[in-house]
Amino acid sequence: MDIVKIIGVGLTALIIIIVLKQYKPEFATYASIIAGAIILFMVMDKLFAIVNLITDLTNKTGAGAEFIKILFKITGIAILTEFAVSICNDSGETAIANKIDFGGKIIIISISIPIITALLELIISILP
Repeated sequence: MDIVKIIGVGLTALIIIIVLKQYKPEFATYASIIAGAIILFMVMDKLFAIVNLITDLTNKTGAGAEFIKILFKITGIAILTEFAVSICNDSGETAIANKIDFGGKIIIISISIPIITALLELIISILP
């Protein structure tokens, strides 16, 4: 099971980070980043399978491919933002983490404007 492997990597990294914080605290952040990257690579196959499935369904139905691209961008930004925020929080830099989180939310809102506009236009066209 993949989740057992992910948990194993996470717990191993946790033990390494705890030991590093005692002797070389400056390396603990690097260990956290490496563990995060390893876990990300472990789930990449599943992520690509999901992206391919959604892309195939979009192509078959002909439903707004541009909206699907926007949703993929939003999801990617959310994942990367959460990853960066977690690293900042682990390093004790909550102020920077909050700024990154806020910036990610603003970018997501700005990217989603075409979807919001299309939705509002659809609602206006339905209303008498």
